[in-house]
Amino acid sequence: MASTTPIDIPPAPPVQRQRPGSSGRAGDKIFLSLSRGSGILLLALMASIAVFLSYRAALAISKDEGNFLTTFDWNPAGDPPVFGIAVLLFGTVVSSIIAMVIAVPIAVGIALFISHYAPRRLAAPLAYVIDLLAAVPSIVYGIWGALVLVPYLEGLNLWLDQFFGWTYIFEKTEIGVARSLFTVGILLAIMILPIVTSVSREVFLQVPKMNEEAALALGATRWEVIRLSVLPFGRSGIISASMLGLGRALGETMAVATVLSPSFLISLHVLNPGGGTFAQNIAAKFGEADAFGRDALIASGLVLFVLTLLVNGAARLIIARRKEYSGANA
Repeated sequence: MASTTPIDIPPAPPVQRQRPGSSGRAGDKIFLSLSRGSGILLLALMASIAVFLSYRAALAISKDEGNFLTTFDWNPAGDPPVFGIAVLLFGTVVSSIIAMVIAVPIAVGIALFISHYAPRRLAAPLAYVIDLLAAVPSIVYGIWGALVLVPYLEGLNLWLDQFFGWTYIFEKTEIGVARSLFTVGILLAIMILPIVTSVSREVFLQVPKMNEEAALALGATRWEVIRLSVLPFGRSGIISASMLGLGRALGETMAVATVLSPSFLISLHVLNPGGGTFAQNIAAKFGEADAFGRDALIASGLVLFVLTLLVNGAARLIIARRKEYSGANA
């Protein structure tokens, strides 16, 4: 019997990963430099905006005789000046919540219909119309809302007051046209609907076909395929689309200023005329304000700036946790 001698196999050399841009190609180095410079420039712009808003806001708040966070009045030209953001913050948040509650489910449904139900001859034109609606200027929505939406919402307001007035929220206690936060919320929902639909549709189209075909092969219905394969895959995309729409709802100016009857009162009766938002108040008061009044408006803009950053940060945190959860379960 022949004897065998062990053969020493040398270990494989460790794989050295190159850092991005460490290759000798000039194109890679130029692209890395441009990308890094763009990121630094963006951070510098955001920091400069924050510094400018904070400085001008500090000048105004230091002379405010009221509480900037809880005062209902807005009178920086008074003697003494008194102004606060309580009504503006309430109106901005409430109208945006109404818009999101209405727009997001409808947008997801439209996106699913275009991507998984509609025939190609219908899906392509419908997707084109949705993308076109996202590019319509806000002033067009505002004029349409003032001339068409507001008169036709009178009947809806009376119906909600009759059948859902017991909820206190939909109880109409003041007589007037439908220039309320509820109307603003509906108009904002119409405005952000194309954005959320377009982004969600693109996310749903990226779902791996093998996942859908495997579910169909196992006997799943089309709705079960969507529930088990499409929606879990596109959940982070839906969150991103919703936050993108929420950002527009929070900062919308001209459409809200055209539709809303501003008043500095906080009321949970969303059907009553009145209310206010940050962007609407800035658009309405900036032209007639003096130097100090503009600083006060800039102070309210700083709050809107911080609110938008918090919303986007929360969205990024939710998406990151979803990715970690999905990776742990994989």
